[in-house]
Amino acid sequence: MRMVSAAALTLIALCAGPAGAEDLKAFKLTIDGVAVDIDPGESRTITLPGGKQSKVTLERNDFATFSGDSFSFVHPSGISVTKSDLGENITQYLMASALGTIVVVQEYGKMNPVSLNQLMLQEMTRESVQAGATLTQQPTTRKLADGKELTGIRAEVKTRTDTAYFEIVGYGLADQGLLFVTRVGSEDLATEQPLIDKFWESLKVKM
Repeated sequence: MRMVSAAALTLIALCAGPAGAEDLKAFKLTIDGVAVDIDPGESRTITLPGGKQSKVTLERNDFATFSGDSFSFVHPSGISVTKSDLGENITQYLMASALGTIVVVQEYGKMNPVSLNQLMLQEMTRESVQAGATLTQQPTTRKLADGKELTGIRAEVKTRTDTAYFEIVGYGLADQGLLFVTRVGSEDLATEQPLIDKFWESLKVKM
């Protein structure tokens, strides 16, 4: 993005509203008090105070960093992360692709959730197993870049037509912790596994 020297630049996300006579843009770009509506990938020419014209371009980075209170990870910028309050000092963060690949992070403020790995697996696979899918699992350990170790379960849920791969691992202290869940389908491994790999490679636990 090019801008005039010493220009004050702010980027403000707009909330989507009812459609009007003109298409709404996703962002508002403000330079030296002059605002222009713009979408990622667009270039616009604006007239700054004093009459000077400047061309601005808004581009989306391929990846972005998402941070919770006690963790962070890198994800494709085109996929959003949603936050939900589950009560009992538990906060859930969900990233889901259009193909159904998911990454879930649950933040626990009053307990160590490591022992919940098996319960989480049962909850996520119950319907498939009841419908006749075969569940196999084994213990697993994930070692992060900073040396922290996450312990838990790898599992496969196999139906007649496809297989889903789960990994559920946790990290905790005496009265707080994190639970991490990933799921990807066998038919989507070629395109979706890099998303899962990027999550694990970039995951940082701050506790």
